[in-house]
Amino acid sequence: MTQALVFRNLQLLDPRFGETRGGYEVLTEGGVIKEVSERPITASSAQRIDCGGRTLMPGLIDCHVHVYLSEVNVSLLEHVPVSLLAARAAPLMLGMLNRGFTTVRDTGGADWGIREAVEKGFLAGPRLFISGRAIGPTGGHSDMRRRTDHQAACRCCHGLGFTMAIADGADNVRAVVREELRQGADQIKIMVSGGVASPYDPLDSRQFSLAEIAAAVEEATAFKRYVLAHAYTAKAITRAVSQGVRTIEHGNLIDKPAAQLMAERGAYLVANLVAYFVMKERAAQFGMNADKLEKNELVLRGALESLEICKQAGVKVGYGSDLLGQLQDEQSREFLLRAEVLSPIEIIRSATTIAAEILRMPGKLGVIEPGAIADLLVVDGDPLQDLGLFQDQGAHLSVIMKDGRFHKNRLR
Repeated sequence: MTQALVFRNLQLLDPRFGETRGGYEVLTEGGVIKEVSERPITASSAQRIDCGGRTLMPGLIDCHVHVYLSEVNVSLLEHVPVSLLAARAAPLMLGMLNRGFTTVRDTGGADWGIREAVEKGFLAGPRLFISGRAIGPTGGHSDMRRRTDHQAACRCCHGLGFTMAIADGADNVRAVVREELRQGADQIKIMVSGGVASPYDPLDSRQFSLAEIAAAVEEATAFKRYVLAHAYTAKAITRAVSQGVRTIEHGNLIDKPAAQLMAERGAYLVANLVAYFVMKERAAQFGMNADKLEKNELVLRGALESLEICKQAGVKVGYGSDLLGQLQDEQSREFLLRAEVLSPIEIIRSATTIAAEILRMPGKLGVIEPGAIADLLVVDGDPLQDLGLFQDQGAHLSVIMKDGRFHKNRLR
């Protein structure tokens, strides 16, 4: 049982409201928020935390990370044993937590073991929602083999084989999805269009048939889980959503009809602009070749416009970063890039209330209300006035609390 704490002298930023509000106190105990009050809270055994007028808000949620993809040039993971893969994930996860991300959704690679390591406290990191292996067809975005490799590697061979799966035909897709569900996946990741980091597939290539997509959705739904799809083009998005895919990852080349379909079906977009801007700036030095960087230019052009199209159509957009390897220190820069199109409260909601909906945790994550998990940040200023407070690797966060326990506390 964690100690009872009362946070006082604060500006409350609950993202459901459009502004910070003074005069509140917040009581946490046992890992949850017990009380939120405009009057002084009476709790004789509670430690009182004076926030000094700073902003108290929910912990951040990133809906698209890869804690096991520790190389910008993903193909290099074929030289990394699985044990080293887990060791490399440790500092990447710690960095995320230090930046105020108390929950992340890993969209391909992380397994139940690394999730368990965080849950049991063996490793410091955000709460993990895992997808297991990202699943795609032969020659698709999850197929990183060289052309001289004629068989997929065993999952235990190396990091590349561990994080990605190949499946062809509806029955094979069913089998692979069922295996990932057996291995504890919180959601299933499939590839329905080409990608930047994969070696041979064009961005506008059509990956997985409608029957294969439907098979993945049917199996995930039967297991009370859902499917997310890597998709850039409007055609790929339409194909995925038409078969029941719940969240679209990237979506840079979306058009109005595809966005309208998403809105009608209640599908979410998880955008991640920062990945493309940072790859353009830094990926070459870590081994990303010219062909992949050329594909990156194509999706970069549509990044900001995709947010505008989705906003007009009423599609809810979650926060995602999708950074690989050595680029993951730029995770919080996504806040600044989105500010060219969206207001600060819209961006903060993408990383709190909307992200919680995507994770099927509304009312438990992303809000400050009784019964919610006590994931809290105390920010040195008002993020609604300055999104730069999320930058500099957490330097402007005086408190980071996860599950009612302090990861960081400068207010002692």
